[in-house]
Amino acid sequence: MQQILASFSASISELKKNPTALLKKAEGETIAILNHNLPTAYLVPAEVYELLMEKLEDYELGEIVKARQAEKHLAIEVSLDDL
Repeated sequence: MQQILASFSASISELKKNPTALLKKAEGETIAILNHNLPTAYLVPAEVYELLMEKLEDYELGEIVKARQAEKHLAIEVSLDDL
């Protein structure tokens, strides 16, 4: 059995019939869209999606920092006088 990661759920038919009413009913929460009682998609408010994208970008930048820190032994020391 597949876990549903949302407090609200609706069928694809319900989504097609009246998406605005569905969004209002969820009051800004994520909605699991079900097909034959299995989640096939998640409908998230724009603000939540934007926050997720920011967090993903932060995570990816953190991974770049970690990778570059591991390459520290390749750094070339330069004094301010040399510049």
